[in-house]
Amino acid sequence: MPRERGEKVIATNRRARHDYAIEKTYEAGLVLTGTEVKSLRQGRANLSDGYAFINGGEVFLDAVHIPEYSQGHWTNHSSKRTRKLLLHKEEIVKLSHAVSAGGYTLIPLRLYFSDGRAKVEIAVAKGMREFEKRQTIREREDKREAERAMRSRNRLGD
Repeated sequence: MPRERGEKVIATNRRARHDYAIEKTYEAGLVLTGTEVKSLRQGRANLSDGYAFINGGEVFLDAVHIPEYSQGHWTNHSSKRTRKLLLHKEEIVKLSHAVSAGGYTLIPLRLYFSDGRAKVEIAVAKGMREFEKRQTIREREDKREAERAMRSRNRLGD
């Protein structure tokens, strides 16, 4: 029986949704050491440079920065070590097919605790070019302006 209930978000990768077109997301468990878990419970992590890769039928998370635990001593962990992700075999096969198809990569979107267990949400994503980023920003602004116009029109009609 876990002590904690619900979901507590530790870190999010806000640049990911701007730089990549997200195709599909997966929830994966993490293999962590004790000091890593304690550091995460303090709410300290950085996903901005992180990525995942598949090696030998296993998925690994690399370049995710979990700083050393402040009260740790010689048992402290390396802050940017490669960490293994826990996924079902079928999910790993789907991920490997998507990545091997070309143009797709695995990126972490957020790191959180779900019922006391550390989880990471990874996404199969395709990198966006500069003009595609501008186009999505323009579409978002156009949608916002249309909603503003509709709101103001509804207020005048009352």
